[in-house]
Amino acid sequence: MTTTTTDNHFLAQAVHDLGAALWFGGSVMGVAGVNKSGSDLTSGIDKVRVASSAWGRFSPAQWGGILATLGTGLQLTSTNKTRLALQEGYGRVGAVKAALTVAGAGATAFAAYSGGKIGKLAEQADRDGGLDVKDATLPSAGTPPEVATWQGRQRVAQAAVPLLAGGVIVCNAWLVQAYRPASTLKGLLGKVLPG
Repeated sequence: MTTTTTDNHFLAQAVHDLGAALWFGGSVMGVAGVNKSGSDLTSGIDKVRVASSAWGRFSPAQWGGILATLGTGLQLTSTNKTRLALQEGYGRVGAVKAALTVAGAGATAFAAYSGGKIGKLAEQADRDGGLDVKDATLPSAGTPPEVATWQGRQRVAQAAVPLLAGGVIVCNAWLVQAYRPASTLKGLLGKVLPG
């Protein structure tokens, strides 16, 4: 006897999870690796340029991960309307996950905007007599105040992104695990009750 399940959304779930993993992992790599790699260079403007270039190259992949997370999240929510309405905690965790996703996308956008401001201000400072920074997001004693301000804003936004993306992953894990008891019950009832 073959049974067909209508609650299998493997492809959407896989794309969602891969998108969130790309977003989270890339953000951690950027904060821990890309930004800090400039400290190995001697020129302040090169420290900023290297990080700006790397983040710019990663940006399409990062936004692809975010869009995959948002798009498949909407699809999974749409296909789980009954569960959202009936299952204890499912709607609440789903709402938290949606809020974290939107906040994470906003933090990502603000981090990119801050990086653009740093890049422009750093180029101007370099033309005006040189730029001194520890790395792409850490000022030194000789960093112009406006550059240092935007570096601080970018550090906060970039630190928020993996926290928010990680929160999306944690909420999603809860939602997927909450799905299991209903599937198990459905399977047991299908074996016990006559077709």
